[in-house]
Amino acid sequence: MDFLRWLIEAFNSQIAIGSSALLVREVVGNIFGLASAVGGMRRKVWAWPVGIIGNLLLLTVFLGSLFDTGYTANLWGQAGRQIMFISVSVFGWYRWKQAKNGTGHAVTPQWASNKTRIALIAVLALGTVALTPLFRILGSYEPVWADAWTFVGSLLATYGMAKGWVEFWLIWVAVDAVGVPLLFSAGYYASAFMYLFYGAFTLIGFFVWAKSKREEKPRIETEMPDPRISQQRSGGA
Repeated sequence: MDFLRWLIEAFNSQIAIGSSALLVREVVGNIFGLASAVGGMRRKVWAWPVGIIGNLLLLTVFLGSLFDTGYTANLWGQAGRQIMFISVSVFGWYRWKQAKNGTGHAVTPQWASNKTRIALIAVLALGTVALTPLFRILGSYEPVWADAWTFVGSLLATYGMAKGWVEFWLIWVAVDAVGVPLLFSAGYYASAFMYLFYGAFTLIGFFVWAKSKREEKPRIETEMPDPRISQQRSGGA
């Protein structure tokens, strides 16, 4: 019990940086999130459970007034997306584990179809419009549309990662472009700095996955047996 009490107090403590302070729990949660992103870029299955741990920590951070963290601004969109992350991560974890191939990677990157791209853009726009009034009723931090945008965009990006679409990295770029100013204005500095760094990281991830898409498809096709040869062999048997 003493260790558990010490752990809780440590996670509720703050790190002073100049005139500002960072909640330890927020820093640790974002470290887990960044580690998950690195694992995602490398297409490792462990990226999903590591991300879930970070999501659980950040869920308590973004509901600052409810968990007595010292933060008074509740970002319902940010908190809600942690729950969404956990749900979709379970799906992604299962899917990547089932799809793990002989290359040592959990998934082979692929481009989304044009129809899917249009659908993603439409869901991002319409979802933001639909959720903004709800988040405003819940008392989310202004501008509420930005909170709704990051929620919907994060849902699409996480789902796209589970499906193995290269474009999911670009969705994260769109999320960070709106999410970083929102977090800075709300006083969540650790998350804001992490998202700022993550914005550059997502561009690297996009090019890494795009390169893998070009290189791995020819190799997979080369390794597949020619059906005509198989038929000849069967006929000669």
